[in-house]
Amino acid sequence: MKALPVIVAMGGINAAGRTSFNQGFRRVVLDALGQQQRQETLLGLAALMNLVSKQEEQLVDGDGNTITLDNVESQLGEQILSGTLIRRIEATHFDVDATHWQQKLTGHSEQAITFTTRARQLPSPVPSNWQITELDKGQVEVRINGEFTFKHDSFRDNPIKAAGQLPTGFDPSVLYNSRYQPRGLQATIFAASDAIHSSGLDWQKVMSAVAPDQIGTYSASVAGQVNSEGLGGLFRSRLQGDRVSTKQLALGLNTMSTDFINAYVTGSVGTTFTTSGACATFLYNLRAAVNDITAGRTRVAIVASSECAIEPEIIEGFGNMGALANDDNLKKLDNTDEVDYRRTSRPFGDNCGFTIGEGAQVTILMDDALALELGAQIRGSVPEVFVNADGYKKSITAPGPGNYITMAKSVALAQAMVGDESLTQRSFVLAHGSSTPQNRVTESAIYDRIASAYGIEQWPIVAPKAYVGHTIAPASGDQLAFALGVFDTNIMPGITTIDKVADDVHDDRLHISLTHRHCEAQDVAFINSKGFGGNNATAPVLSPELTKKMLAKRHGEQEMSEHHKRLQSTLDQQQIYWQQAQQGEFNIIYRFGEGLIDEADIHFDQQQMRIPGFTNSVKLNIENPFADMK
Repeated sequence: MKALPVIVAMGGINAAGRTSFNQGFRRVVLDALGQQQRQETLLGLAALMNLVSKQEEQLVDGDGNTITLDNVESQLGEQILSGTLIRRIEATHFDVDATHWQQKLTGHSEQAITFTTRARQLPSPVPSNWQITELDKGQVEVRINGEFTFKHDSFRDNPIKAAGQLPTGFDPSVLYNSRYQPRGLQATIFAASDAIHSSGLDWQKVMSAVAPDQIGTYSASVAGQVNSEGLGGLFRSRLQGDRVSTKQLALGLNTMSTDFINAYVTGSVGTTFTTSGACATFLYNLRAAVNDITAGRTRVAIVASSECAIEPEIIEGFGNMGALANDDNLKKLDNTDEVDYRRTSRPFGDNCGFTIGEGAQVTILMDDALALELGAQIRGSVPEVFVNADGYKKSITAPGPGNYITMAKSVALAQAMVGDESLTQRSFVLAHGSSTPQNRVTESAIYDRIASAYGIEQWPIVAPKAYVGHTIAPASGDQLAFALGVFDTNIMPGITTIDKVADDVHDDRLHISLTHRHCEAQDVAFINSKGFGGNNATAPVLSPELTKKMLAKRHGEQEMSEHHKRLQSTLDQQQIYWQQAQQGEFNIIYRFGEGLIDEADIHFDQQQMRIPGFTNSVKLNIENPFADMK
């Protein structure tokens, strides 16, 4: 009997806001919310964006005015809306109107060029056509004859000016002692803390419920940490005349989101796993976690991805591939001289490229028995994640047949598990929806053909990248967050950034709505990713209600009743964190240097190993899995 991987929490941050309690999702579907939910969403975002602060048990704005649910929209609504979702790149990243670069200047002079400088600033070796004369106080005179080459600071108008940035005013570095860490790792710490707190569970109790090696962390980024504190600084420093720091290489690695969660958040000594698969990276790591849970190797899994790569070099790289929406193409598309930077990402509409985003997503899964035992909230379940390649290619970035396999197998599994009615009437797709002309054709064709094969009509298609951009590694984590939002609210997001579905989209059996709409309770979501290089992945996600029905069949009504009693304490703790987060109190978990394990205190025999700080032991009485070959 396989364990069912159950989702018990999700936290994170992207351009829409905080992931916990569906804040980011609610920001996207804000116009479809009731008045109280709308006000609560705006107030929480105001706290996240540092537009309000807590003083004497009330929230005030920068001018000291009291902000409440009733007046948050009238006082701060415009700032909140304009500072979230896709928008013009802000100066905190770089100046898109004057993007710095090193311009090369070559020339030839009939007469010698002469200047003075410090001797220690001379290049090594000195070019052969430079004549050096020593002066006083460490100065030298340099005479250059003939040809010369200089590099000098220059600035250019960046053709790509929009991104899905973290909300304006939100700075994860000030929430804990971040010690000059790259932005992606700061976002990881926030996301992991958000996930754990929003679970409503005492993390020490979780750790004590399982063996130390039954907790796993599965996470990665794609580009690594490309900010100046990471690989960006490593590669730029010498070219800019600076020194490489002692931390830039290590902190820049794409394994660091996994490592930081283990070392500074959970204190786990269990499975640690990192794999990258372009845009499918989150799903790749989710697959490893699901496989470990179903096999019984892992009982608690933290699955994450982070990427904060809104950097000139990354944007230029994607831009030169023709992958990003730029100003000129957007103007041509809209037949206008002005670009609407809120609508640069247009999945399945008339589009011209994707819009990069940044973010971090963390979800926590448990096996079904443990989730019930601990009184965890059942937020859904993931029975499998399918991954397939594209076969032979001409262009390595072009789409291929692999996504047909992953989608078809996911739908086939869902049909086998939940039946035809749930599949055809109460399922929906969280599309990759990158907003490129090629994607809208190829991805819609997959969905339309699969819908035809399985008798699905008007299959709802949701495209999160229309609002938060393409966050690369955590992109499918953004999609999972949307799926949980749909399950919780019964609101199906439309694609409001497009005026119409493009003529070449295959949508005979699809429902691509241009507006948000209320829907009946859904049973299954399909998280789909079509990554560069042939990294295709799809995960069927079962709804909370459907998951609980399955758990009742396995564990019985008595155990479900006991779980319901234990759940009340969990919900109470969730409410406490929600109230704190609504006021900007996130209680970041960052245990730098705490609880260090003295290896001399590790004790073991042939049966078990005991590690200081852990309630249970690591079992060493391992059976031979290949006994028939002995």
